[in-house]
Amino acid sequence: MTIFESLPTTPRSAELIDKAFSRAARAGRAKRGIEAQESMLQTAGNILSDNLGNVVTSWPDFDLVDPFYRDLADAIVAREDLDVDALRQHLNEVMWASRQVESIKQEYHGRIRNADTDTARKLRKQAFARYADVTESVEGDLRAIADAREELRTLPDIRPDEPTIVVAGYPNVGKSSFVNRVTRASNEVATYPFTTRQLRVGHFERDRVRYQLVDTPGVLDRPAEERNAIESQAVSALVHLADAVVFVADASGNCGYPLTAQLELRDEIETLFADSGDASADGDSDTDTEIPVLTVCNKSDQSREMDADYYMSIERDEGVETALDAAVEAVGHEIELPYEG
Repeated sequence: MTIFESLPTTPRSAELIDKAFSRAARAGRAKRGIEAQESMLQTAGNILSDNLGNVVTSWPDFDLVDPFYRDLADAIVAREDLDVDALRQHLNEVMWASRQVESIKQEYHGRIRNADTDTARKLRKQAFARYADVTESVEGDLRAIADAREELRTLPDIRPDEPTIVVAGYPNVGKSSFVNRVTRASNEVATYPFTTRQLRVGHFERDRVRYQLVDTPGVLDRPAEERNAIESQAVSALVHLADAVVFVADASGNCGYPLTAQLELRDEIETLFADSGDASADGDSDTDTEIPVLTVCNKSDQSREMDADYYMSIERDEGVETALDAAVEAVGHEIELPYEG
């Protein structure tokens, strides 16, 4: 489960007001005079303040979210003309409304307590009107938050702390076949809505270590100038995630793209991932490490007319494990052993 999947449904302002005032009415019927007005004021104020506050506190602190998920969130919510900073502003507005309701409740609580019954009723009605005004003023913010929630709930269940191999290359070169082959069965590969296309994630194990394979159709399958702003943001997220990149090429050209274009894309990806490893927590860029990019020639039974690190034919099941083992070695993941004092 991702950090966004468990986000609760975001209520609309009308729903909150109706809920608060209905319960307040029931609370008021259980008492008389000034106590009834106080009870209604407190009940409605608490419901509005708490529910508005819960909208905000249910979201993770984006300053503490892994950079992969933050950039991925930016890419996803951008489809709703938002970004993470804009989303945070909407959340701030809703928290302001929560505090305003609480302030109104405290103000009118003191005024009602010192009033006669008729005045107390008038004051309570004034407070309710102000409650409603404040809650309605953040209707646009609530709608924006609700839209962002619906988008972010589709994020893939990728674990940034697990070693990850990103698979890149032009369409039809065999990326998906490679992911399906090394994860042993296509039904082990989960497909998620992602930017304008999809993100496919598979898993395999080596020496009791679980590795993630990420296939990125629509993102790392064409030059940067052909990507839109959302897809470019998604690439930024993948840079945070990758521990190694397998670039799959087709020397035969049967994929529909000339080898020269494929190698230009490979060179661009090498530049993109060079010196782009995650920095330390204090932001020291000197701790960045280069992410290795392996060039793997697929369909080697048809053509090997290119310089590649490894050659394979998924169709004939030749060289696939060798390429995968090389990717695992390139990741260089070391198992953390329990400390022995």
